[in-house]
Amino acid sequence: MTQVEFGVKVKDDVNSPEHYKLNHDGIECIDAIHATMEPSAFCEYVRGTVLKYLWRCNYKGDKLKDLRKAQWYLSKLIREVEKIENSNETTLTLFDNIDETN
Repeated sequence: MTQVEFGVKVKDDVNSPEHYKLNHDGIECIDAIHATMEPSAFCEYVRGTVLKYLWRCNYKGDKLKDLRKAQWYLSKLIREVEKIENSNETTLTLFDNIDETN
């Protein structure tokens, strides 16, 4: 996908690569993967992807690009873990008020 900077469209190969949206609906590959997995499994997938980009950054042509991709996936992982933890806190809060003596 492209971003607009100073009125000029700029290709963004890190945050939204065009080749990941080549399907007819324009769905990002990461969103399709997310939709097929349980939250904890998706987090492990994303964590592995972070490791992949960190592992290979010294061996491919564009070190900074791979580091930025690792950063993008790490930010995604943090957001997903926050969602899970917030969801767990909400569930715990709902059940905290139940009287176990009934």
